[in-house]
Amino acid sequence: MTDPNFSIEFFPPKTAEGADKLRIARGKLAELRPKYFSVTYGAGGSTQQGTLDTVLEILAEGHAAAPHLSCVGGSKESIRAVLEQFKSHGIHRLVALRGDLPSGYGGAGEFRYANELVEFIRAETGDWFHIEVAAYPETHPQARSPQDDLQAFVRKVQAGANAAITQYFYNADAYFQFVDAARKAGVDVPIVAGIMPITNTTQLMRFSDMCGAEIPRWVRLKLASFGDDSASIKAFGLDVVTQLCERLLAGGAPGLHFYSMNQAAATTAIWNRLVTPQ
Repeated sequence: MTDPNFSIEFFPPKTAEGADKLRIARGKLAELRPKYFSVTYGAGGSTQQGTLDTVLEILAEGHAAAPHLSCVGGSKESIRAVLEQFKSHGIHRLVALRGDLPSGYGGAGEFRYANELVEFIRAETGDWFHIEVAAYPETHPQARSPQDDLQAFVRKVQAGANAAITQYFYNADAYFQFVDAARKAGVDVPIVAGIMPITNTTQLMRFSDMCGAEIPRWVRLKLASFGDDSASIKAFGLDVVTQLCERLLAGGAPGLHFYSMNQAAATTAIWNRLVTPQ
């Protein structure tokens, strides 16, 4: 098979121990030769320095890296300063998001939506950055309707996005239907499928409830039946997510973006199965 483009996401570690563990995981994942690594950006930019530090470390290791940049709660002046910082370090790729306000934060800042951030980045920096934006095959949890959500996505692309990464999902039909709708709305940029390996039932349920990702009933029931049997959860999750990836790639997905949770084992196992079918 021709290897599709794929990328791997990390979050900036909060402790020295976490940083060491991430270096080990990153070393293993780098062997898969992803197109780039991305690094998340906490609510309201709360991990801004950690994001940059992690990105610079990845770049120093010889790998491509893209910081996430969220705009809600930010000012044009603060976003401009971050962009200049990225440029000064030779960073050419970023993931532009609306993001979430930190708990207890009062103001929304000068940006309300991600399309305004993309438009601002283009106005400030021209074509310096390759900009990825988010897409939601199962509809953003705060959207008024699927149609409104699709139009929000279209506006981000029209503002200057080069490509998109989806929220994770476990229903391939949702992805293909979303891509078809986006194409009919005039979107022609690559829409890369976001992939969340299944390794921990409690964690998966919590994340999915927060971000609006649907876990199919049969998957929920099967995971619940395993209780605390971690080995069975991981083996089942590996089968489910690998089959999802196979269907996505066979159906024309241009790539996969793995939400690694700073762990190497699950992403590596899925990718090895895709490259060397069992």
